[in-house]
Amino acid sequence: MSENKHAALVHGSFTIERVFPGSPAQVFAAWADPEVKARWFIGPETWSTVSREFEFRVGGTERLHGRFDSGTESLYTARYHALIPDRRLVYAYDMHINGRHLSTSLASVELAGQGGDTKMTFTEQAVYFDGSDGSESRRHGTSAHFDRLSDFLPQG
Repeated sequence: MSENKHAALVHGSFTIERVFPGSPAQVFAAWADPEVKARWFIGPETWSTVSREFEFRVGGTERLHGRFDSGTESLYTARYHALIPDRRLVYAYDMHINGRHLSTSLASVELAGQGGDTKMTFTEQAVYFDGSDGSESRRHGTSAHFDRLSDFLPQG
């Protein structure tokens, strides 16, 4: 099933800045290591993983299929376009709910050392296909990922 062909496209963008403990190399590794990423890049408490694929390289893909307790299924598919170890990630991704294509996004992650910490700047530009999702909803979900990410980094 594809997006609603009659709904108007909605464009949006947002930026989230976070300062994490640890070096840019440690933060980058949390994105690159499939076992670590599988622990912080997940859905909310009512969601469980159905399947996960992860190929962290330029041209590589990531796929995360999950299911909510209600039976609703989500599918995240991404392709990596630029990776500079310890500095930058750029990827494009699609979100689907129950087979309906909600959005396509371009996301970038920039890492910069800040004392003994790392400043991470995440920017997302998206097109939403049917109005059931939008930048505020996406910002909220992305922030929840980053809240969990901080749990897997060295603490002061």
